[in-house]
Amino acid sequence: MNASTVNGAGGVRATAPALPVAADTPEFTAFGGDWSDIAAEAEELANERIVVNMGPVHPSTHGVLRLILEIDGETVRELRVGTGYLHTGIEKNMEFRTYTQGVTFATRMDYVAPIFQEVAYCLAVEKALGITDQIPERANLIRVLMMELNRIASHLVALGTSSNELGSTTMMTIAFRAREEVLRIFERVTGLRMNHAYIRPGGVAQDLPAGTTDYVRSLLPKIRNDVGEMRDIVMANPIYKLRHVDVGTIDLSAAMALGLTGPCLRAAGLPLDVRKTQPYCGYETFDFDVPTYNKSDGYNRARVRFDEIYESIKIVDQALARLDATPGPVMVADKKIAWPAQLSIGADGQGNSLDHIREIMGTSMEALIHHFKLVTEGFRVPAGQVFSQVEHAKGIMGVHLVSDGGTRPYRVHFREPSFSNLQSAAMMSEGGQLADVVVTLASIDPVLGGVDR
Repeated sequence: MNASTVNGAGGVRATAPALPVAADTPEFTAFGGDWSDIAAEAEELANERIVVNMGPVHPSTHGVLRLILEIDGETVRELRVGTGYLHTGIEKNMEFRTYTQGVTFATRMDYVAPIFQEVAYCLAVEKALGITDQIPERANLIRVLMMELNRIASHLVALGTSSNELGSTTMMTIAFRAREEVLRIFERVTGLRMNHAYIRPGGVAQDLPAGTTDYVRSLLPKIRNDVGEMRDIVMANPIYKLRHVDVGTIDLSAAMALGLTGPCLRAAGLPLDVRKTQPYCGYETFDFDVPTYNKSDGYNRARVRFDEIYESIKIVDQALARLDATPGPVMVADKKIAWPAQLSIGADGQGNSLDHIREIMGTSMEALIHHFKLVTEGFRVPAGQVFSQVEHAKGIMGVHLVSDGGTRPYRVHFREPSFSNLQSAAMMSEGGQLADVVVTLASIDPVLGGVDR
């Protein structure tokens, strides 16, 4: 063929000038309505798929993640996850700091749910020290209170931002309005909205400020109302259901094989929750349920998070009642381990109380020496290795801690749930639509600060 011949809409033949072409270049002659045949032939001749980089910056990742997608039209044929763009070296840095200083690193991993890392790490240190049973009851109650408030805040971010990525900005604004109440509580208790370093080996840095339990009770109705409003907006919304039902589906056997935990696993029907199966911090004494559904897709994963927020509010109510009835210390009695500072919040911010400074600087040389050595050198942990785990908002968080008998960890490794859960992204996405990748990834709810630790 020396020219391409096309029959236009009016039946007039138009002949294009002949162009030099390679011998193997396909050429087509179209007459009227046979475009569908041309498209079919072009599809048969196509022998390459398109590789698309989603990232390494994308809003649904809560951080910096790269997805390498091989797509055929709008269909995802292969998905690979590329991590490492937010690498902080937290685990390595912890080898060069005392055990107490390690909390400051751990809290910065999943910055949306920092309290869980602090508790998991401190439980491992306490286990290595052999003082798990010596932690004061009030300290454990405060830990439970803070973790459940943080679970609420984390799920609010997951639900709000995932909806915002589909265009529902209202969901995000309500979610952040409710989360703000939790952050106000955190700031009142720890002095900070995030990166708290409030949980310490042996207990917590300081007791709750006076009036905190009543303050939390005054904010819980606002949080509950905002969560209810969010649920009313989306759970029966036909657009939301169209984008989430049967999207990013994974069955129970595949989820277990890939190490999926947290809401993604419980949506598939398995009520795996470390707070129930291997309780810590006294969770066995609290009354709460573990929500499950019969299929892990985007919709049911959202339902599990909504349900878990209400269960966390139930636990918070119980913790507040017990705190009012449980006075006492918030740090282990052993002065060779107990953090010596007596913190308070003054006009110039949070720091050591003036009474504590007067004591160590003016009346007791021994107290000053003890304070100096414990803060600068730290306590020694017997040689050995331990493993502890908590039910993080994203799933099971494990801590493998190895000590060589010194004042710094020989090795600390975190089994971080976001990193483990991301293994399922390929199975959930392949065979689905390109637009559904964002929904799927957001429903896994990874935070890259924890992934790239």
